[in-house]
Amino acid sequence: MEKIYTQNRGMTNEAPYRANAANSFKDSSSATHKLLTERTIIIASNRGPVTLRQNEDGELEYQRGSGGLVTALAGMIQHTEARWIACARTIEDQVWRQGLAPLGESEEKVWMQFLTPSDESYQGYYRVIANPLLWFLQHSMWNIFREPTIDRAVWHHWENGYVTVNMLFAEAIAQQITSAPQPALVMLQDYHLYLAPSLIRYKFRPKARYTLAHFVHIPWPGAEDWGLLPSKMRLAILEGLCAVDLLGFQTREDALNFIRTCESHLPGARVNYRQGKVRFRNHATHIRDFPISIDVHGLRQFAETNEVNSYNDELLQLHGDYQIILRIDRIEPSKNIVRGFQAFDELLELHPEHRGKVKFLALLVPSRLRVNEYGSYLDDVMGIAGRVNAKYGGNDWEPIRVFVEENFARAVACLQIYDVLLANSIADGMNLVAKEGPIVNFRNGVLVLSERTGAYQQLEPGVLVVSPLDVYGTAEAMHRALTMSPQERHQRAERLRSLIESHDVTDWLRQQLNTIVTLKL
Repeated sequence: MEKIYTQNRGMTNEAPYRANAANSFKDSSSATHKLLTERTIIIASNRGPVTLRQNEDGELEYQRGSGGLVTALAGMIQHTEARWIACARTIEDQVWRQGLAPLGESEEKVWMQFLTPSDESYQGYYRVIANPLLWFLQHSMWNIFREPTIDRAVWHHWENGYVTVNMLFAEAIAQQITSAPQPALVMLQDYHLYLAPSLIRYKFRPKARYTLAHFVHIPWPGAEDWGLLPSKMRLAILEGLCAVDLLGFQTREDALNFIRTCESHLPGARVNYRQGKVRFRNHATHIRDFPISIDVHGLRQFAETNEVNSYNDELLQLHGDYQIILRIDRIEPSKNIVRGFQAFDELLELHPEHRGKVKFLALLVPSRLRVNEYGSYLDDVMGIAGRVNAKYGGNDWEPIRVFVEENFARAVACLQIYDVLLANSIADGMNLVAKEGPIVNFRNGVLVLSERTGAYQQLEPGVLVVSPLDVYGTAEAMHRALTMSPQERHQRAERLRSLIESHDVTDWLRQQLNTIVTLKL
């Protein structure tokens, strides 16, 4: 079994992504367009849309980040006064600090401010509290009989890492609110910045009109899970999020879980499930679900590039005679990769007619491998893949082929040729691969999807649904997908494409802006 490691190749044609997003906001409703022209947008996230690096010639280069968030927001900022605050990732970021930075090869620029917490503060904020403590909690992945142990060292990183960095963000945002030429719309992103909203509203108290919005990209578990977190941490998080005006989640269940958590663990909070509202400290927080999606047009354009075509030719030459089961995931325990391979083992055991006729391709992106749980999980993944190959494979057939790399072009080429796409996550905020696959696949491939993914809420009518812990059920779902009639495959694929096309990534952001307008926030 071959393990392939490569560097991130990135997207080679970013311009179509940005142009499509920009046109979408240009065509937005007059009320939303008015909001964009009459507000200063302040975006805050752990990572920014641009990173600075020095090339071999000593020249400063701007490297644009990838992902749907950057795509959507890059389109929006062409129509508004926008500022983006993030943590510095390179020495060049730290030296540069702030100013206008290009978002690519076009004339688009964003005003960036890089915050520079100390190394110790950042390590505590990111590598101890945000990851893995909060991330594992929100994916319901704590092994409470063994871990975590919240000892004096963890508390030190909470106070001197997570609280400290959130304070830096809050102070910088408050300064931008005060200096903004128009009322500010602050859009905070994800679990790194849970404390910042209350610090802005109640500590720094900017003397200007502003709206706070916060979007949580990962799952929000039930109140019982949050009950395991020490009350001081839990209260600070809930008080932070109840200081925003609009709080967004990926799914209805996440939004309801947040309201339940406030009802159970936030003394003094008044909740209204029907209105989707929590009132705390005489402030109303509106809770809504805004499922994030992909840039459909941009992805299809990228799928037609020479780089993707080259990988496609290579894949068909090597694997074109086989039915293809595919998974594309970050190497994270929540993605449930090991059980996916165990289900493939079960498939070959129960349905030997697939032996020698099906290949399982797995493109696994390295993720946080310096965190012990992630590094050991990669060992587990490679171990089960090796055992399956040893059990069933031979000189002329390798059942599982694993690529450990970050290579978007190869990933898109694989998405074009799968017969079955497996996404069996234990917990997933959304899982965008489940939305990317049906858009570029030309085999009417079948999506086998965990009911624990955020994508399930939207895509359920077109998928085969599995429980993430059910290895036997997953094996049977893959068998059904491999043997499904061409007519049913076509109907399911068309249904998925329609669902995804009707709600792309700019629609995700536009819905948030429309909600702000409707609620008069």
